[in-house]
Amino acid sequence: WPKWRIFFCDERLVPGDSPDSTWGLYRSQLLPVTELKEDQFILAKTELEPEKAAQDYQAALEGEFGSPPRLDLLLLGAGPDGHTCSLFPAHPLLEEPAPPTGRVIAHIVDSPKPPPARITLTLPVVNSAGSCIFAATGAGKADMMNLLLGKDEPETPLPARM
Repeated sequence: WPKWRIFFCDERLVPGDSPDSTWGLYRSQLLPVTELKEDQFILAKTELEPEKAAQDYQAALEGEFGSPPRLDLLLLGAGPDGHTCSLFPAHPLLEEPAPPTGRVIAHIVDSPKPPPARITLTLPVVNSAGSCIFAATGAGKADMMNLLLGKDEPETPLPARM
């Protein structure tokens, strides 16, 4: 555990003690049951304006992992609409070009799922990772996971499958 550096593929721009905070969930649920320490996490400055928060987090990731960052493993979720990170179906953010022309971290202020302000890895960066693992639990995710892993192409391209 001590050699791990952990970052979030996306983060909602809410205070760390909000029930919507990814970091807040990890801090309260993961740290107490592992040997991970807070200083192993690269955290977004959620108090910043969305664009500045994305720029700051991109700089932090590039400082840790290079430019563009080389990411070995992403642990991802998938929403019932097929989104992953904060990359939502049919959202213009899906058109972000790959670095160095495009961004590593982008901001979003019109998330279809509340809260609306977030930062997220861009799709080219997700797709450049060495490995991606999707974690999903519960019957409510079964249909979407079958669609994501199946042979049939959905009508609307799903970010988690792109």
